[in-house]
Amino acid sequence: CNTRDRAFTYHAVTVSHFTRLSFLTGWTVKMRTTFSRSSPLYLLGKHYNFRLEDDIEKFQRDFVSRIWMTYRRDFPALEGTQLTTDCGWGCMIRSAQMLLAQALLVHLLNRDWFWPEALITHLVEMDPIRSSSPSNASLFPSAQSASCQPGRICSPWESPPHRCLSQISHQEQIHRDILQWLSDRPDAPFGLHHMVKLGESFGKKAGDWYGPSIVAHILRKALENACQVPELSVYVSQDCTVYKADVEQLMDPQDSLSEKNRGARAVIILVPVRLGGEHFNPVYKQCIKEFLQMPSCLGIIGGKPKHSLYFIGYQDNHLLYLDPHYCQSHLDTSKRDFPLE
Repeated sequence: CNTRDRAFTYHAVTVSHFTRLSFLTGWTVKMRTTFSRSSPLYLLGKHYNFRLEDDIEKFQRDFVSRIWMTYRRDFPALEGTQLTTDCGWGCMIRSAQMLLAQALLVHLLNRDWFWPEALITHLVEMDPIRSSSPSNASLFPSAQSASCQPGRICSPWESPPHRCLSQISHQEQIHRDILQWLSDRPDAPFGLHHMVKLGESFGKKAGDWYGPSIVAHILRKALENACQVPELSVYVSQDCTVYKADVEQLMDPQDSLSEKNRGARAVIILVPVRLGGEHFNPVYKQCIKEFLQMPSCLGIIGGKPKHSLYFIGYQDNHLLYLDPHYCQSHLDTSKRDFPLE
């Protein structure tokens, strides 16, 4: 994906979804990601210390368990069009889907849940970890990628904690349900087809590029219309201001749910904000770090104009992200036991 603006040309070749973000003025190169053993790493509120081998394995298991949404091709044509792919224009919607997927995982399972197959299916290859000096980095500095060998068996990991089969089966079904809700089918409540349909009320159509603010409102409408998770809602801030009373009203609507279910409600708070003018303003650096340390953090979507990423963590002054700019074949989730890789 190539994007040119006044500031610089950004070029990223994504081999896998395991990447650390750094932007260099002028051009970037693809290389394997390395991490520092001496610095903590935060992933959506979880803290990892790479001095500990157990933490390295836990981090990889945690990262691989995140849901990665990318460009797709050969799905059913979007309504009123002949488009069967979102390649080149759907990255913001895919980023929003990843954020929503994380919210659904946390809400319906929990933040400590991990995909059981993450223990045997290693989607990311980690370089030997070398110490690095934070002074050589900047918060938004070359896109770095790790080579991906899907299905490769990694070094032996510990067996999963003992859980009864019924619990495992129940959690796996929820995982599959979430993926079906996000799939590229016209009837999927959080799928691309429905997102594009909802975007029409904001003057957007299939093939247009969607900004983060519009996508935030599309997410809000998608949750409002969905019967799958009626206890989950979205609040979109106005002018970067979150009104506590409005959030409390969403948390405790007096007329929508019974007393029994009211305590299970949750709210996704989205704050559309521009972090600087034409360039990232470094005054926000520490704020971003502290936000990504919060246990309730669902990440950040956005980036450069017309090039959206889903930021989920950091180490030193490098951000960790999931990249939607990788076109994969359509996955038919209507089939029983569709592959999860």
